[in-house]
Amino acid sequence: MSEITAARQSGGIFVPVAGLTAFAIASGYLMSLIPLTLNYYELPASLASWLASIFYLGLLIGALLVENVVARIGHRLSFIGFLLMLALTIIIMPVMAEQWVWLVTRLIAGVAVAGIFVVVESWLLIGDSKKERAKRLGFYMTALYGGGTLGQFGIGFIGVEGLVPFFSILALLFIAIVPALVSKQSQPACEQHISLTTKQILALSKPAVLGCLVSGVVMSSIYGMLPFSLQLQGLNAEQISGLMASTVLGGMAIQPVVSALSCRMSKSLLMAAACLLGIFATGFMSLVEGYSVMVIGLAMLGMSSFALYPIAISLACDELDSSQIVSATQIMLFSYSVGSVIGPLTAGRFLVQAHGLMNFFFIALASTAMYMLMASLKQKPQVVAG
Repeated sequence: MSEITAARQSGGIFVPVAGLTAFAIASGYLMSLIPLTLNYYELPASLASWLASIFYLGLLIGALLVENVVARIGHRLSFIGFLLMLALTIIIMPVMAEQWVWLVTRLIAGVAVAGIFVVVESWLLIGDSKKERAKRLGFYMTALYGGGTLGQFGIGFIGVEGLVPFFSILALLFIAIVPALVSKQSQPACEQHISLTTKQILALSKPAVLGCLVSGVVMSSIYGMLPFSLQLQGLNAEQISGLMASTVLGGMAIQPVVSALSCRMSKSLLMAAACLLGIFATGFMSLVEGYSVMVIGLAMLGMSSFALYPIAISLACDELDSSQIVSATQIMLFSYSVGSVIGPLTAGRFLVQAHGLMNFFFIALASTAMYMLMASLKQKPQVVAG
């Protein structure tokens, strides 16, 4: 291996993960900031749900457009471009505090975030070793969720009023750009991209597509509906913050385990096991009451739901050539985005019931577990055993 190739591979791991970490901190802060700062900018509280919905719509649209951008200008410049697009929306929002402006900026932000996800995921997945792909995805998910957790602390340390929060987020986004900007040899070794044909798309692993879809359903409901559900149960802001942190930390903690097991057993069976853990968590919280029980239960729910996406996307790319990875990750993100739109809309109907949101998670995870178990049984015994 030449020195140039070695430098490119080394940079290719560090650059996306370092940039993603700074982006995730900014994004975590921003997602909590937007609904809390509406009052300061004299915008109606009802706008919060619309801003969330249109963001996921942008994510859906972006999932359809990103592949062409990456194919034209490569991973490094695409990463810089999408971060700059997101940064532009952060500049506009406090300067033009109008409902329609914020809706448009969040739509654009959704497209930009879709681009960031596809670029980083495909960047890390390009390679010949399945074990190396699984290891890199573990780094990806840890950086994403760890950064998102750190971002939540911005609410307390920096606040939610004035220009300072937006400037802080903007600074973090520029920090995220720096590694890609200074590491010009950081492109993935393979920069040839082939779009999957309709036949190839239909031939993609069905468990992988369903895993991404269900991950979107559950994750969007956790972020979008769980805080509101906890508030309806009479919990205060500090308790809700602690429970949300417990959920995310559970998701972080499971990533090394997922990375290790995904190379040793059937990924369909591994997703079934993740769903079963979530089923146990929802039942545990429904039958036993108490704040400590909720901390443990939501940590297990986080382990379950946060494990699905990396397993599913790794499964989708297992048998693909490196040149097809960008196209595949775009399709998986599209599936996740569809689930993200469906999740909160469906989960909202369960809130009127006792333990309604837990019932929703139970149904989603139980039906997925049944499918994944049947899919794993259809595989050859040696594949299931690893």
